[in-house]
Amino acid sequence: MARIRDIAKACKSKNAGPFEVTIDVVFDDRALFERVRKTGILCPALFARLYKVRPEDVLFTEYPAGNAFKATLPRLIASGDIGDTDVYGAQQHAPLLDIEIPV
Repeated sequence: MARIRDIAKACKSKNAGPFEVTIDVVFDDRALFERVRKTGILCPALFARLYKVRPEDVLFTEYPAGNAFKATLPRLIASGDIGDTDVYGAQQHAPLLDIEIPV
């Protein structure tokens, strides 16, 4: 088992407008990307559970050409609104870092 923080080249988040955040998980090479993909762990259900949204509200894309996965999900609080703690959406990837992947 390996945590995403240890095997991903990049795991980052950013705003996708004021009402959505997008999270990218990128791997160094196709072989590792494929091993992770075959586990099925990175999927809409995982993002829904971690970010407390409905699975059908997660736009999940596998991007083999870039050895990457992308998830776009609604923000629970709009960027810059009262109660928002991350106006740029730049720290929203943190819950993914400790997800374990059998590789």
